[in-house]
Amino acid sequence: MAKPLGVQLYTVRDLMSTSRDDVLRRIAEIGYGAVEPYDPMDDPKGFRQVADDLGLTVSSTHAYALLSQEPAAVLDAIATIGTDLVVIPGGIAEEEFTTRDGLARTADLLNGLAEQAASYGMRVGYHNHWWEIEPKIDGRHALEVLAGLLAPEVFLEIDTYWAAVGGADVPSLLGRLGDRVLALHVKDGPGVKGEPHTAVGEGIIHVPGILAAAPEAWRIVELDHCATDIVEALAASHAYLSRLERA
Repeated sequence: MAKPLGVQLYTVRDLMSTSRDDVLRRIAEIGYGAVEPYDPMDDPKGFRQVADDLGLTVSSTHAYALLSQEPAAVLDAIATIGTDLVVIPGGIAEEEFTTRDGLARTADLLNGLAEQAASYGMRVGYHNHWWEIEPKIDGRHALEVLAGLLAPEVFLEIDTYWAAVGGADVPSLLGRLGDRVLALHVKDGPGVKGEPHTAVGEGIIHVPGILAAAPEAWRIVELDHCATDIVEALAASHAYLSRLERA
């Protein structure tokens, strides 16, 4: 796998609030080679310096801020942290994914943001939850319908766990979306809304089949909530995914 395995830093948000540099150092020590920030506006220059010092690539960043702040300021911050993949990870009403009109409005929003990001040499993408998967329109998951309305440069970051919880056959979904998918959120757990996640490889998700369906996508571990020590869960996830890579 050419791209280094990454961590979505929302996983360690509580620790990051008090000891960012120590957390990033521990992530690097575990063996991860990439990180995905969740707030590019939080000290982008300092973040980039620490990431560079630790040899961590910034694969992409989430950017809720694009929905509420001046886009130029947000894109400037993203340029500073050093990535060209900008992910909208939510912030759009769930109801918008239940009708064609809502999907058209969502596509217009994402396409407009993509136009602004293009002037910075960046691409905008969207990250799913279960509510973009559960609704079906003409027999297709809402996310698939949305993909058909997006400009070609808008990519998808597929949260593989929430796609499964939403009822998708995830490998098949990835196959249909094809090269629209540039990144995967890799997580595991009981497959039930509201229940804590587990280290990757310790839940019900068939991770090998999912990864095989999108071999070129970034693999980014994210655990929204975890019943065990979160750093230990990240270490166990890295060990499992590394074994898969060597197999």
